Amino acid sequence: MADKIIRIFSDLHYGERSSRVRSLKQLAPLLDGVDTLILNGDTLDTRHGPYPEHTAAVVAEVKEFLGRATPKIIPLSGNHDPDFSALHALELANGRVLVTHGDTLFEDIVPWGRDAPDIRRQIAAGLAALTPAERDSFAAQAAIYRRVSAALPQRHQAERNLFKYVVSFIRDTFWPPTRFLHVLRAWREAPERAAALARQHWPEARFIILGHLHRPGIWQSRDGRVVINTGSFCPPFGACLVDLTPGRLVVRRIAARGGAFYPGRQVAEFALAEA
Repeated sequence: MADKIIRIFSDLHYGERSSRVRSLKQLAPLLDGVDTLILNGDTLDTRHGPYPEHTAAVVAEVKEFLGRATPKIIPLSGNHDPDFSALHALELANGRVLVTHGDTLFEDIVPWGRDAPDIRRQIAAGLAALTPAERDSFAAQAAIYRRVSAALPQRHQAERNLFKYVVSFIRDTFWPPTRFLHVLRAWREAPERAAALARQHWPEARFIILGHLHRPGIWQSRDGRVVINTGSFCPPFGACLVDLTPGRLVVRRIAARGGAFYPGRQVAEFALAEA
């Protein structure tokens, strides 16, 4: 009998103009032979925006897809879909693998975004209101992040006009130009922030699987934990997937071919068992 496969990827951003996923049928090859698929946040955008009919249609389509799909699909919430799933983190492989979207690594969720200063104030106020016991609870902290995320409006993500989308995307993400420095800083700091999160809440986790930053890669933190970011189905960097089988963790690129997405070349492989 073949080993059971748990597959993980993130950041479909289905329904947004920038997503390369135009139909959920394009994902069919990524479900083939898999026992459980975990969507690690930002599967879609459920926040309020200027086109509520479009948002509602996307939510209904994704829910219908999840309900009929084989294999079983487990969505985790991200900052774009904070109310889509009750799960914001998941332990696998007897606690050696942690899966979480990655937005809770940053005090402002999206450090490069135009809303970052206001988000930082709201997050700080929410954390300050927690009891001492709640401050040690990831669930209590994540609830604040989800509440703040849900209150943020869709901006360029909801724009239907291509020209307006490009202008809005640049304004939201890269203007003024110094804002890109926050992107670089987030990329640089994310592995150690992820390791610190694991040390605090999941000390047995040796592998931390993230999304959120739209930059696929593998890093080793100073304490030896391996941090994996699966990237995004939006340009320019592309996406990876993680396959878990008993005793093994494999990272592969996701390839586009013939209008569909497939498991591509292997990037890395790790043993999950203790040395």
